[in-house]
Amino acid sequence: MTRRFLKKGMSMLLFIVMTASVFVFPASTSHAATIQVTDNGSRIEVNTGSGLVYVVNKTNGDIISAKMNGTELNSNRGSHIGSGLGSSANVTWNKSPSGSTVLITVSTNTLTHYYASRGGENIIYMATHITAQPSIGELRYIFRGNGSVLTGVPANSNNRGNTGAIESQDVFGFANGQTASKYYGNDQAKDLSVRGVTGNGVGVFMAYGNREKSSGGPFFCDIQFQSGSETEVYNYMNSGHAQTENWRLGLHGPYALIFTTGGTPAVPDFSWMSGLNLQGWVASRGNVVLNGLSGMETGYAYTIGFANSNAQYWTNASSTGAAAKYSMIPGTYTMTVYKGELAVYTENVNVNAGQTTTVNTRTITNDPSKASSIWRIGNWDGTPREFLNGQTIPIRHPSDSRNPSWGPVTYTPGSATNRFPAIQFRGQNSPTTIQFNLNAAQASSSHVLNIGITAAYNNGRPSVTVNGRTLSNPSPSAQPNSRSFTIGTYRGNNTTFSWNIPASDLNNGANTITITPISGSSDLGNWLSAGWVYDCVELLN
Repeated sequence: MTRRFLKKGMSMLLFIVMTASVFVFPASTSHAATIQVTDNGSRIEVNTGSGLVYVVNKTNGDIISAKMNGTELNSNRGSHIGSGLGSSANVTWNKSPSGSTVLITVSTNTLTHYYASRGGENIIYMATHITAQPSIGELRYIFRGNGSVLTGVPANSNNRGNTGAIESQDVFGFANGQTASKYYGNDQAKDLSVRGVTGNGVGVFMAYGNREKSSGGPFFCDIQFQSGSETEVYNYMNSGHAQTENWRLGLHGPYALIFTTGGTPAVPDFSWMSGLNLQGWVASRGNVVLNGLSGMETGYAYTIGFANSNAQYWTNASSTGAAAKYSMIPGTYTMTVYKGELAVYTENVNVNAGQTTTVNTRTITNDPSKASSIWRIGNWDGTPREFLNGQTIPIRHPSDSRNPSWGPVTYTPGSATNRFPAIQFRGQNSPTTIQFNLNAAQASSSHVLNIGITAAYNNGRPSVTVNGRTLSNPSPSAQPNSRSFTIGTYRGNNTTFSWNIPASDLNNGANTITITPISGSSDLGNWLSAGWVYDCVELLN
């Protein structure tokens, strides 16, 4: 009796364990649903079976309709890669043997764009492979949304109701003096995750996905939204907007458009796309582990970046400087340690397929804040955020009525840092004057003046006068050939200008330094004038 009970009990226990394993570790079933595809020769219609129905034009690869639960979310213009591929595109499609997934391939001689969907998911997965930079000079996907439906949009890029362009037909002003543009309110690359727009019971979100083939590093930002007659959602993979490094070719992505009933979705799982045989997909990868950093400064975030001509990556460092980056394309990378956004250490590391490269604890060797100074204005962190209007550069035009006056400013070291201008414009707020005192010992020896910048426009560089005597004028710094701080970014190439000030130029007591931009090029206006963004200004002991 006992034996039969135990035997029966063991069988029941085995059944429970097996049943529990099914429910505790379920296989993903959302993609197992059949996806419906209809091809009438000119249009491919995809029905995911859970609310999303979208249509791809077979002539050019544009999405010409995207309905969520019957509501049209696409505008009457197509959504597309670049500015559209025109009649040169070749559009084909196929379904998986199970019928649960579809892959639509849109190709030209130098570009292949992919749309993929799985049954039961309201997602259009995408990836874009290029063998040459597009002729328009940038690589982007634009979802052109129905502006009358998708009304829940980011404020900084909402141009509706403007009174006209105030700069280059892409920055707009309003009657109250405020500004908006597609350049404002965008995330840095390291923070790109999922963002979107919404309407009554609907939402369209971009999951930005893998940035390994993009350009500009972890702090680069680019266009994400624009709202006018249409509601536009972008994924910019590269552009000429304050670009600090060359474009990368190969497979950009994967990334995705996600359609919802209004809620913000999670980042989707892209790993299933490894089975789609996409051109340029790299399956065999390696890892890097950094054990730690010494010489870190309390109060700063540290980012570890990896870059070469083929790929880029980054990861956050812990409070001890430990960091790990996984799934990297094999190759030799420059590993850069950023304090804030300022590079303070670099070395090369090798990444091998199927292996983890371990980097032992490293000592930060290039942090300028370690030097002893008589005074220092701001922080050596690669940003102007602590300065006057520094935090508003990414979200509005410098002329915006919400900004306090830029000056000209007269500043005394030791006073509130947010009174010192974040940007020096030749046409708007020059000169900047620094007034300070030196004691007899300090005035009897020479000192080094450093001006650190994060970006410059129109070859702007500082002309410095100390107590009425002009120091030597420097050459321009190497910077992107584009607007920068009027299009929402202070990120260019960090540069430090240095002068040795002889004791003969200094006074025991009151001293005055004036800083004015110079350039060999003429300006386009007060705001589009030669200048730069400050990182830090210091007088060393």
